[in-house]
Parts: sequence; C-alpha cells; structure tokens
Amino acid sequence: MNPYLEALQSKLSLKDFQKLSAIDNPNVHEFIAKESDLCHAEKIFVCSDSAEDVAYVRKQAVASGEEQAILTLPGHTVHFDGENDQGRDRQNTKYLVPKGVTLSKALNQMDRQEGLTEVRGLLRDSMMGKTMIVRFVSLGPATSVFTILGLQCTDSWYVSHSEDLLYRPGYEQFVKAGPKSDFLRVLHSAGKLNEDMVSVDYDKKRIYIDHMDNTIYSVNTQYAGNSVGFKKLAFRLAIRKASSEGWLAEHMLLMGVFGPNGRKSYFAGAFPSACGKTSTAMLPGETILGDDIAYIRDIDSAARAVNVESGIFGIITDVNPKDDALIWKVLTNPGEIIFSNILVKDGKPYWLGMGKELPKEGCNYTGTWYEGKKDEESNEIPAAHKNARYAVALKALENVDPELDNPNGVELSGIMYGGRDAKAYVPVQQSYSWDHGIVAYGASLETETTFATIGKEGVPEINMMSIQDFISIPMGKNVHNNLDFGRKLKKQPIIFGVNYFLKEVGDGKYLNSPQDKHVWIKWMELRVHNEVGAIKTPTGYVPKFEDLRKLFKQVLNKNYAKEDYNKQFTIRVPENLAKIERVSRFYQENVNDTPLEMFGILYMQRERLLQAKEKYGEYISPENFEKEA
Repeated sequence: MNPYLEALQSKLSLKDFQKLSAIDNPNVHEFIAKESDLCHAEKIFVCSDSAEDVAYVRKQAVASGEEQAILTLPGHTVHFDGENDQGRDRQNTKYLVPKGVTLSKALNQMDRQEGLTEVRGLLRDSMMGKTMIVRFVSLGPATSVFTILGLQCTDSWYVSHSEDLLYRPGYEQFVKAGPKSDFLRVLHSAGKLNEDMVSVDYDKKRIYIDHMDNTIYSVNTQYAGNSVGFKKLAFRLAIRKASSEGWLAEHMLLMGVFGPNGRKSYFAGAFPSACGKTSTAMLPGETILGDDIAYIRDIDSAARAVNVESGIFGIITDVNPKDDALIWKVLTNPGEIIFSNILVKDGKPYWLGMGKELPKEGCNYTGTWYEGKKDEESNEIPAAHKNARYAVALKALENVDPELDNPNGVELSGIMYGGRDAKAYVPVQQSYSWDHGIVAYGASLETETTFATIGKEGVPEINMMSIQDFISIPMGKNVHNNLDFGRKLKKQPIIFGVNYFLKEVGDGKYLNSPQDKHVWIKWMELRVHNEVGAIKTPTGYVPKFEDLRKLFKQVLNKNYAKEDYNKQFTIRVPENLAKIERVSRFYQENVNDTPLEMFGILYMQRERLLQAKEKYGEYISPENFEKEA
C-alpha cells in the first residue's frame, strides 16, 4: 500500500477505501491525502458515479441545508448564496505567477508563493467537522482526443450535486487511465457557514489559479461560478494546455442549425455572460450541444469541437415561455434541477422577467423577503437576484443534439462573436476572411459589464474572444494562436459578428427584438453554404433586405420593414472609428505581444470607413453599398 492511501485509511469507510484503491495513480492519492490533512476533514466520501453514490450526494445536499426541497415539483431544489456571493468575483480571482514572470497587464495576478501562503492558510482547518467529497469528472466526451480528466475535493454537497448535473462522470476514466495519467486539481471549501448554510467570511473569499501545478484553490464562497472548479476556473488551465498543444479552448456555445431539406450545420459562438449565449444555443427548432465552453481541434484539416460539459448553469432572468420555450418547459416540469437565488412562494419558483406578476413576499437569497425590503445601503432588494441561475443536465432538453458525446466532436461550419454593443456594430455581418474575423470580431469584441460579475454594471470594456476573465496566457499569444489555428485548416469555418444590443441613435431603443437572433442564425446557415448573397461594407458582408424579408416571414412569421432594415444595417462611421480607436489603445497599453497583423487589419478597416465617409457621409445606408456591387 502506498503511504498516501495508508494515511487516508482512517478517514475512509471500507467502501470508500476500496473505491479509491481501484485508482492506480499515486498522484491522486497524494493530492487527496495532503489536502484533507490541510483542511482537517473529519471524513472523506469518494463518489464513484454509481447511481447509489449520486443519490447519496443529492440527499446530503438537502440534509445539510445547502439545498432546500421546498419546491412543489419533484426533483426541484433551491440553493441560496449569500448577499455578497452572487457572481464571479473578479477582484479576488487571481493567477499565481512565479517571480520574474508577468502575464498581460489586463490580467489579475500575484506572486505565486505569496498567493499559495495566503490561500492555503485560509483553507487550513476549513473542513473541521465536515466531510470532504471527492469527485472525478471527464471534461469532454470520455475516451476521446478531447478528454481532460479532473479531480475536485470540496466540503460542499451543493457544489458536488451541481457537478453531477454539469459534467460527465470521470471515476471509471481515472480507474482505466493508469498511474501516470495527468489531471486538473481543484480544492474548494465553502468555509464557515451560518445557520442558513451560507458562507459568511466573504471578505476572505479567494479564488486562485496555480497554473504551474494545474491546481485551483477556492475558499469562503459557494456561488457555483467561483466554486464548481471545472467551469471557468479549470477553463483557465485548459486555455494554457491548448496553447502549448496547438488547439483552442473557447468560451463558446455549440449548436446545430437546420437549413433547407433538413440539412444541419454546426456553429460555435462566443458571447460574454448575459449577452445571449444560452438563449442562442436554445433556439427552438435547432439543436443544442453546449452553452458555455468548447474545445476545438484540427482533425483532418477541419475544425471539430466538443462541449466540455454535459449540463447548463444558466442565467434564469428573463427566461419566459415566449422567448425561451424549450428551457421554460424544462424549468416548469418535474426533473432534477437546482435553482439558485430565485424567489420562492408557496412551493413555486419565481424570477425576474418570467412574464408573470411576482409575489409581494416570499423567501429569497436575503431570507424572508417582502416588497420594499432594503439592503444595508438602503437599496431596494429585488424579488430575485438578476444573476439567479438554474443547473440542469443537457439531456433534460428535448432538442439536445445526438452528437453530444461523439468522441470526434462535430465539424464547425461557422463561428460567431457577439457582445453588448449599443452603438457600433450591425446585428449580423460576415468577415472578409479568417484573419479579419478573428481580429475585427473576436479580438475586438467589446461589451458592457453585466450582473454576471460582481462590480459596476454597464461599463464598456474590451472582452477579447469573450475570454477576458479567463485568459491564462499572454493575450497577444492568444490572438496569434487563433490566427494560426485557422490558417492551417483546409476547411475554415466562416466567422460572423453578431450584436443583439444595437440601439437607436439618440433615444436608446433597441433595434433588435430577442426573437430576431433566430433570423440572423438562419442567414448565417445559408451563407456558409453560399446560398444567399451579401453586401460588402467597410466592416464586413451584411445581409440583403430581400433575403431577410423572406427569413423573417419563414422563421418568425413577421413582416420585416425596409425602414427597420435600414436602421439596423446602417454603417455608423463615427461609432465604428471610435471602436477601432478603443481597441487599438487597449492592446497598445495592455498587451505587449500583440501580433502586428492585428494593427494592420484594424488600420485597413479604419481606411475603408474613412473612404466610405468621404463618399457617403457619417451614417451610410446599406443601399449605397448595394448599388456599388
């Protein structure tokens, strides 16, 4: 018996000891032994992904009080995070870097030894009187070129239950992998909890990423984005691994889009949180492979992709039966779902924007809630949090794509980038080339901060490829990796830019309705097969009015007016020039290794805009460019 297994024996039941012994990897035993000793766990439960073990996790999540079975529908539970633990915490999420090494200035980082001393100090004795739960996951389909193994130790039954819904089981993969297999490591403790089972030491919340040891530390937090280590936290490590191995780890949805005669084309899409990623992935009549993280590899000179996860941790705000029929059906029927930070009244869940009047009182993340209740700063507390969520397995959706677990992934026909851009970009446009799309739509992705991260909302910021919060390599290197990846492909996916948040100049009225995105997606599907034309503008190719008019009728049964088309697809020269200036300045000031071709592509876009301005003025109808063709 190896010394680490021997050290663990006193904390394990005979059954759990046998489960752990079946894994022939001393590094697994060492990690669990050392971290359980650090955290002073009273007991250790090893989840083997058996039906019995999974049921036990769910039972303990309720028995511990971390989840409450107070909802009427079978399988539905609710979890509440603390008032100061309602989103990804940028300020306290840091990369640990060794002395003499710095990542891009835009990234939050600190000295590795200093960070390890601090976070391991906070984790010391954090599990006294608690059980450490050991979970094994497979990131990507099992036994695949895409597979990455992960091991998480946590004292939160809620976090462990969430992993059952969000990830593919990995225990058997660890058993088969052998003694030298590599894996990502996560250590999490919710820390001290109050009577409501909420983390109380939020001022000591820390989420640190040690890329030198492929380990993530998370303490004094329960919010899943900070504590379920294989979401955005392990994603940071995967980005680094992808960079060294020549593939891409991306913050992207994956979906199948149907075209004429039942044809299906696969698209990936990068959107920052709360910018329409999940609602795009769930468009009715199409199929969903994933809504959050994708791995993309060059296989036989084509871009093939998999969903890293097998579930959804989705924002529930504004989910309603009209705009989100598929997920609405799942959320309002029996089945295994964890709701978080919603309002509960008489056994029913309520959330903001659900399309019905909310109760005047109930139970929410602040405890007993009533209309007019205020927080410590005298701000009125809403019925539910804007970042309230649901966790559900993808297989609960009737439109889950049959290729979800294909070990070879799916071939991508198109990639879209979209953010919250109220002023500049049109609702949908196609890039001139792979390089133009990566630079002008991906690296230049600009959005406004939302409620999905802690901090001030509505602040414009560059969010490169929608991975600004997660990038763990130099940012210029990431741009280079994307450019290089596509250049090697014989079959390049076509790159599109989308913008669901364009507003009327002056009055702030949105020019897109939430349903319009389905038309943009259908147009993209036709474009990748070269079945509709397009108009060349200074920023990309845009749809022709007649094609959109037909699609609006086919897809939404709406009459699409020429006036709406002209407003949506007018090229706004001043706003686009200002955008290029902001993007250029950001990379000049924050990114030391920006590829020179990026500035060249931005320069050419600026020149095209200036030439168009000289010819047609500052606000140019798409009809002017159509006449040029």
